[in-house]
Amino acid sequence: MAKDIGIDLGTANVLIYVEGKGIVLNEPSVVAVDAKTDRVLAVGLEAYQMVGRTPGNIRAIRPLRDGVISDFDVTEAMLTYFINKLNVKGFLSKPNIMICAPTNITEIERKAIIQAAEKSGGAKVYLEYEPKVAAVGAGLDIFKATGNMVIDMGGGTSDIAVLSLGDIVASDSIRVAGDKMNSEIVSYIKRHHSLIIGERTAETIKIQIGTAMPQKNPDTMEVRGRDAYDGMPRSIEINANEIEEALHDTLTQIVSAAHGVLAQLPPELASDIVDRGIMLTGGGSLLKGMDELVSEALQVPVVISEAPLDNVAQGAGELLEHMNSKKKHLN
Repeated sequence: MAKDIGIDLGTANVLIYVEGKGIVLNEPSVVAVDAKTDRVLAVGLEAYQMVGRTPGNIRAIRPLRDGVISDFDVTEAMLTYFINKLNVKGFLSKPNIMICAPTNITEIERKAIIQAAEKSGGAKVYLEYEPKVAAVGAGLDIFKATGNMVIDMGGGTSDIAVLSLGDIVASDSIRVAGDKMNSEIVSYIKRHHSLIIGERTAETIKIQIGTAMPQKNPDTMEVRGRDAYDGMPRSIEINANEIEEALHDTLTQIVSAAHGVLAQLPPELASDIVDRGIMLTGGGSLLKGMDELVSEALQVPVVISEAPLDNVAQGAGELLEHMNSKKKHLN
């Protein structure tokens, strides 16, 4: 008998939840391809380790951009590889799949995600919106008649939604999230220190000393890269307040989108959010001081979920199990 699966098809990582087992896979959304033959050489972590280090005949591709599929064939190859690796298919049966997407995707993007999941070995494929699924994974009861607000900051998009009675009341999805933060760090260091660094180095800087609020005693870090003028290797020391400066505009855009969603709410739901606060999920919520920044700007309490990186996959699996148990009751 096939086991149903929930997939967080993220721009940065793919997480898969297997019915009865929980999250069993978390790997980077990267595929290494032979440029001459288009043959897939490595997928996930193995491919990610090649990013920025490949010879000319190997391309490390990230097949998702801004939360949607930018390379259909590579996405399908990646999903097929992960699903086969998990061994969730039955002798003659395929798993049902719940897969997640940003709230503002187009019909074409929506069809592409469903088709990729079907071709990679899914029986029935259900598509749900990321903030709804993240709210369930974060432990919020979205099926009651009270307002719950979620800001899910992933790699490609930040999805903001207010949920009540199991559905989205108001939402916004902006293509400003973790990847944009990384590219802002790359351009800041080039602009202010004439040093060229790669996306992976920027990601490490963000994780180690990144902050959303200026610090009195900022952490520092040594960064190595290539001199922008003579091309030679060089290292510099940067501090957390420089990273706050680099990320300031990006974070302001996320806060402003959240403000816009709050402004659309009926008064009763708005008062629920003032009481209950906002739940932050996704990798971006781990940025130091992010909760403080959102709380200060919107004047409401803010909580970071317990496992922000797992919420979407966890929620997708739980929603599938919820649907399955409903069907059993009806039968």
